[in-house]
This record gives sequence, C-alpha cells and structure tokens, in this order.
Amino acid sequence: MGLRLAFAGFRHGHILSLYQRSLEHEAVEIVAACEEDDAAAREVASGSSAVEITHRDFGKMLSEVECDAVAVGDYYGKRGSLILTALEHGKHAIADKPLCTGRSEVDRIEELALARGLKVGCMLTMRDSRPMLGLRKLLREGTIGEVHAITFGGQHPLLHDSRPQWYFEEGKHGGTINDIGVHALDAIPWMTGLRVKRIEAARCWNAFADHAPHFQDGAQLMLSLENGCGVLGDVSYFAPDAAGYDLPLYWRVTVWGRRGVAETSSSAAEIRLAMDTDHELRSAPLPPGKAGGFLESFLRDIAGDTPGDGELDTKAVLASARLALEVQKAADEGCTQVDLIG
Repeated sequence: MGLRLAFAGFRHGHILSLYQRSLEHEAVEIVAACEEDDAAAREVASGSSAVEITHRDFGKMLSEVECDAVAVGDYYGKRGSLILTALEHGKHAIADKPLCTGRSEVDRIEELALARGLKVGCMLTMRDSRPMLGLRKLLREGTIGEVHAITFGGQHPLLHDSRPQWYFEEGKHGGTINDIGVHALDAIPWMTGLRVKRIEAARCWNAFADHAPHFQDGAQLMLSLENGCGVLGDVSYFAPDAAGYDLPLYWRVTVWGRRGVAETSSSAAEIRLAMDTDHELRSAPLPPGKAGGFLESFLRDIAGDTPGDGELDTKAVLASARLALEVQKAADEGCTQVDLIG
C-alpha cells in the first residue's frame, strides 16, 4: 500500500507542486484535501490545479479520513500548529518551507516525532537543484580547497499585487529570513559539510513594502562556519517584479576557497570557477537534477531507509528549521555574536 497523504492548507502556491507530484507518484495516494479559509478554497476550486477540496475543517478531516501523513501548506504562522496536531494524531508530516514560525514549535515537533517514531519532511528544494548539486559536488571533492568565504543573494520580487495578502497581515508571515533564508541556511552546511558556528549579525527592515510598515522585506545576515569561514547573505524582497526569478542573480552563490573560487545560481547552466593557476574563468558542467527529491527523501525516511549522501531526513529538516529561526531571532532582537556550537 502506498502512503495515504492528506493535505491541509493551500495558502501558498508551492504546495501545489507537492500535490501534483503526489498525484503522479505511484507510491502516494491523496486521500483528502482541506482548506479552512473561504477565499482560498474558492481560489483553489476555480484555478487550473487538480486539487479537489474535500474538507473545510482540519480536525474533522483527521477524524474522518484514514491517512498516514499530512502535507501542510497553510500560511506560515499556522503551519506549526497543524504539524503538531498531525503528529499528535500519529501522522507523519511534510510541509512547504518554512516549517513553522516559532522556536518552541520546532522543539515540540522534534519531541513528538522522536517519541512516536514519526517523520517530518520539508520542501527544501535547493538540494534538488542542478546548479546546487553541482556546486556541492565540487566543494565536497575539494576542488577549490578549504572554503573560507561564501556570499549569496536570494533576493525575491515582492510582487505585492499577486503575492498572497496574508504575507502583509501581522502574525502570519514570521520573518523574511525564516521565509527565504532557510533555503541557504539548509544548503550551506549541506554543500560544505560545515556547521554554522556563530550568528555574527542579522538584520530585517521595512523598505519596499511601504503599504505594510510592519512587514520587514529587507533581510541580510552574517555567519561564521565552524572552520572560520565567513558567510554574507541577502534574502530581501528587492528583486525586480517582472524578471526577478529569471535573473542570473537569483540564488547566486559564490564560494571562495584556498585554491580557487566557484560560482553558480539557480538559473545557471554551468558552474563558473577559477583556480590559482587560471588566467580566466572556466566552466564545469552540471549534474542531473533531482526534481521532487524532497518527496522521495520523505518516503524513504518513513520507510526507515538510511539517508543517502546529502539526503534530507527528519533530523536535517528540524536542524535547518531551528537554524533559520535562530537567525531570525537575532535579526528581530538585534543580537550579535550568537554562538550556536561550542
């Protein structure tokens, strides 16, 4: 029997890709879909997606439907409570990022998952990306030597008119670093094999979203890895609206090593690098991608398989969620030099 998966919330478009992949996956059966918000339910029903809303109450869905796992795509501030409820009912859980918006929620999710032998997945899709897989391979092989500096830009377009309006409602978003930065905070240790040792500084502020002064669309951070490598990142909602996702600047990552430098981005067709002996940039080809790898990892985690090299599992998902929330907290409270490991 395949995994019986019920969906809870369709407040962000990312969850639709999980729904579609689940429809097409021979080892997954979608058994229910719940949307409690009236407007969102109408939008999903009238859209081009294949989603069929079966329930309007999450608790009722859990009591009426036999399922093995719940996929959560509600607004960010609600996700933690839905995941916790699913775990309390003995269900595995997978969510779009961010997993939740509270550090206490991560702690409780971890506690329940461990106590009940349940698994937690997340749509951390950077691990499935061809450019990032290629960059990871290059770094893990030691091509550019020990890594000493990383810069990344994950700026997104704000798209105020088309972005879900709950983003701009107080208490529903949870912070831009937790929202966007979690991708890089998951990917950098995955690529380098190095843990984040210290949050040197982080900042969030309101800039473009002048219609919602409380919404901090600017976000920057500075970290140190356990070998002393410095990390500088910007994940602001500052990219141009029309071309923001297609620019070569979208998720551009530059890594400076002892013997050379390497760079790629989400839209790149290659990795560009220069070694100490090179007089100009050269290119390295990209490996195959792993589209939908986050779902495959979740299924293997539930099956009890040993994680493959660089594969997501519950431990990795929770570690990345916790790290993102720690950096968000540093930004919110103006904290600097926050040690994460001794």
